[in-house]
Amino acid sequence: MRRIRYQEIADELRKRAQDAPPGSVLPSEAEMSAEFGASRVTVRRALEMVRDEGLIAARQGFGWFVAAEPVRQSLGSLATIESHVEGVGKLSERKIEEFAFEQPPTRVAQILGVSQVLRVKRVNLADGEPFAVVTVWCPADLGANLSRRDVERRPFYELLDIELRGATQTIGADLAGEVDADLLGVPTGSPVLRCQRVTTAATGEPVLVSEHLFPAHRTEFVVDLPQAEPSMTPSGVRIVD
Repeated sequence: MRRIRYQEIADELRKRAQDAPPGSVLPSEAEMSAEFGASRVTVRRALEMVRDEGLIAARQGFGWFVAAEPVRQSLGSLATIESHVEGVGKLSERKIEEFAFEQPPTRVAQILGVSQVLRVKRVNLADGEPFAVVTVWCPADLGANLSRRDVERRPFYELLDIELRGATQTIGADLAGEVDADLLGVPTGSPVLRCQRVTTAATGEPVLVSEHLFPAHRTEFVVDLPQAEPSMTPSGVRIVD
């Protein structure tokens, strides 16, 4: 029996989804329409067929991607990305992109109260796929004895010779710039979660500022609330000017 065109396209998309790593981004509908020589309606029907089988998924403003179980990060305690990745049975790796002692951005200088910092930018991988782009700023005197190899193998929490008290994490929505999109393997302008974390020492003094960029289609944050709140507004939500 002759196959209908959208079924033929679905066969090819199904094969690609099975061969590609979870979370991989698929071409846009316009690009697939040109590739297969078919209308957008036909391509969309093929995509929806494969989506209904659970092989691919789509997010508004992002596009189509190979379906993957999101990595969930709990905000109930001070923990590293690696611990959450490993907690769901994935192999965690980190790749250092930049390592430099330099003057910090104004906002970082205001938080840490220093004029020189160690800045480390890295990519975190889960089962070999980019999961986060992380930039960490540490006062230069605290990071003076650290090497590129040190921060590639272990988190700052383990490397700093001081007692830590906790951290404040602020999460917002953003769009991936060209450089970070390339590191994450997503299209420029894709939705990302941008998290700023300020870690303090036992004395209450800020000692680390970090910025985490997560692809929105692969990440979930879970907050454990100790008891029901009387308000319908989620705890911690604030309006950004």
